[in-house]
Amino acid sequence: MSNEKIDLTASELGSLWTSYLYDSMSLQFVRFMYEKVRDEEVKTVIYKALKIAEQQVDHMESIFQKENLPTPYGFSEKDIELQAPDLFTDIFKLTFMLHMGRVGMLVHSTNLSIASRRDVQDYYGQALNQVQDLYRTASEVALDKGVFLKKPYIPYPKQFSFINDVGYLSGLNPLKKHRTLNAIEITHLSLNIETNQIGLMLMSSFMQSSRSKEVSQFMRRGKDISKKHIQLLSEALINDDIQAPISSDHAVTDSTIPVFSDRLMMFQVSLLTSAGLGNYATAAAASQRSDLVLNYERLSLEVGRFGKDGVELMIKNKWMEEPPAAPDRDQLGKEK
Repeated sequence: MSNEKIDLTASELGSLWTSYLYDSMSLQFVRFMYEKVRDEEVKTVIYKALKIAEQQVDHMESIFQKENLPTPYGFSEKDIELQAPDLFTDIFKLTFMLHMGRVGMLVHSTNLSIASRRDVQDYYGQALNQVQDLYRTASEVALDKGVFLKKPYIPYPKQFSFINDVGYLSGLNPLKKHRTLNAIEITHLSLNIETNQIGLMLMSSFMQSSRSKEVSQFMRRGKDISKKHIQLLSEALINDDIQAPISSDHAVTDSTIPVFSDRLMMFQVSLLTSAGLGNYATAAAASQRSDLVLNYERLSLEVGRFGKDGVELMIKNKWMEEPPAAPDRDQLGKEK
């Protein structure tokens, strides 16, 4: 029996609202990349991402209309200048498609898990399949071109074993040599290095092409934070003779012509910041060496402050759209 006549829950309403903002922003971002890409193989990947974003935005708009809900303002063609010079190399465009695929799989699987209405479940199930296909295609092209950042290798274990000493958890005593990193800790260090590299390149491009001095200064601050975090996380790997993943240095062109609206750039960075906080929290929970946990907590504090300042900047400029919220019962009572 269909349950589409049941009202959307707060979780479904919130996830659809957030997804619309993200996908309408991504649509404009990918439109610019598709307009500028020269490599035909990379162009095929970006075209796939473009069609996915278009379909997802259209699908969500139909849900909003069916529910008689206002469609979020989101982002449109007004937020990009397609005639502006390119900001990114084709290799970075391909790397960004991989990033979109990873983020999409995480977000859509989460949204699918909290959906109760069949049509919403179907939407997020389809969206999950689409971004999974995008990631697979982008991975194949990146592997063929030799630019896929693989995680470090370690020797296979000879047999299973158990932890028999609480010293396994230590790492803060400078007078005592800590144990080497385990596979789980290497995974999270590598992943956070990669995401910080993407943030570094994006904020470098935004810093040099922003119309606003205030936004440009904010992006410079974010770039410096990413650079510092990459160095700290890389040192944790290198200290155990493990190679840190390194991407191409030539990811951003020297163009200073504005491409994206300041509002779109600030929203993109706010998403990166939120994702970074989530990644650090997950990494801290999964890591068993105390020095790593402490580092993730310190880095999270710095990213949290940066994110808060970004939100305040967006509110100040009236760039931040307000999400659906529960009614203020006390205020309704006063209005009688």
